[in-house]
Amino acid sequence: MTVLRSIALFAAAAVFEIGGAWLIWQGVREHKGWVWIGAGVVALGIYGFVATLQADANFGRILAAYGGVFVAGSLAWAMALDGYRPDRADVIGALICLAGVAVIMYAPRGH
Repeated sequence: MTVLRSIALFAAAAVFEIGGAWLIWQGVREHKGWVWIGAGVVALGIYGFVATLQADANFGRILAAYGGVFVAGSLAWAMALDGYRPDRADVIGALICLAGVAVIMYAPRGH
């Protein structure tokens, strides 16, 4: 699998997981109702499937790396949909997480 395909899968997984959680949040916390909650549950299920499409067969590695994508993606989502403005520490933290993703997923291994 190419690095670009892997990154695209991480991005798709982020949209479904963060989007699903956001939909549930909207349904419950913003009182938008069960349709929003149900859509969030479906999106979270799709996220679980998309994560399995990564070429690496190690569940722990994929989820650990995805954690960094989730951190950065959550801040981006909040900026785009909730008007959140990250401060310098948020941005630095997200960049550190993405550097961790790169090391975990794409560092050469002596297989």
